[in-house]
Amino acid sequence: MLVLTRRAGESVIIGDDVVVTVLEARGDVIRIGIKAPRDVQVHREEVYNELKAANREAASPDDDAVQAVSDMLRPAAQPD
Repeated sequence: MLVLTRRAGESVIIGDDVVVTVLEARGDVIRIGIKAPRDVQVHREEVYNELKAANREAASPDDDAVQAVSDMLRPAAQPD
C-alpha cells in the first residue's frame, strides 16, 4: 500500500485519468473528490462489497431453481 500525506486542495493522480483530491480535513473525517472517466466505476468499499455479494448470490441459484430448469430441459418420455 502506498501511503501519502496530502493537504486540503492537493491531489493524487492514478494512471493517466483518475485524480483524487483532498477537499477538506476536519478531525478524523476527510472529504475527498474523485475525478474519473465515466467508464471507471468508483464505489465506497462497503458499497462495492455489497454489490459483489449481491452479484454472487444472483449468479448462484438455489437447488430448487436448478432442478426446475433441469426438468424443463429434459426431453419428455416417448410412449412406446
